[in-house]
Amino acid sequence: MAGTSVGVGENHEVHQANGAGSLIRVIVADTQAIFRAGLRKIFALEDDIRVVGQAETLPQTQSAVTKFSADVLILESAMAPNPVEAVTELLRQAPHLKIVVVTPGLDEQLTLDLFRRGAHGILSREVEPELLVDCLRKVAAGEPWLESQAIQWVMEAYRGHSLRPSGARPKVQLTPKESLIVSCVTQGMKNKEIAVRVGTTEQVVKNYLRKVYDKLGVADRLELALYCLSHHVVDGIKPPPVPASTPHNGDGAPISAIGAAAGATTSVASPATPSDSDDVSPQKLS
Repeated sequence: MAGTSVGVGENHEVHQANGAGSLIRVIVADTQAIFRAGLRKIFALEDDIRVVGQAETLPQTQSAVTKFSADVLILESAMAPNPVEAVTELLRQAPHLKIVVVTPGLDEQLTLDLFRRGAHGILSREVEPELLVDCLRKVAAGEPWLESQAIQWVMEAYRGHSLRPSGARPKVQLTPKESLIVSCVTQGMKNKEIAVRVGTTEQVVKNYLRKVYDKLGVADRLELALYCLSHHVVDGIKPPPVPASTPHNGDGAPISAIGAAAGATTSVASPATPSDSDDVSPQKLS
């Protein structure tokens, strides 16, 4: 099988449907056939995700990203002798492709190098199926995805200026309202909660955030939170309290700012998507 890309049967149907922007087209690149089969089974349960190609070697993967029109590539890090260089080369071949790298375990240096070179998501091979689906949707929408420990590594590296040259962006002054909203983002709040605390609507919050993104030269909530923490943009600014009449989560456990932005998960997973009872019904993907 080496040296050729392996397509899947629904390619023609996928390309037709995707014209309406309704599908996330995925290439699965993994050396283990059972892992690829498990992913296909998981994605088959989702109306908005289709596997358009698969590969079991790096040359097959390089061929697949040029042959198939895909939104996301799921890439096994162990497939390449140097996964960081592989990501760089694959993005050179397909600049608009978003890459989710599946690693055998947590590795700080590999995580930082992959993130630096443009990987959009980094996942452990032991990820639960429903979290993989969440990851895929967020990455396809342009959001990064990192697990909790990886987020800490990125934050520490960013603070030490390891991921971005210092002084790359000019000092920007935010308005009091922008600063207040940004401080809520760095506390891990979603737009709905920010709107309640600030006393406005979700749409107004979205409008403010777009202006802030443009001012600071960032692309998303994760980069905004990293930038603000690194440059002390909202130091000393405390988010307003929840209005007394508004019900809220009383568990007292704040969500990590970057974790909420990046889609990081804790040990409590969301309810699993029901799966069939076939022989490839994976509780874990490996």
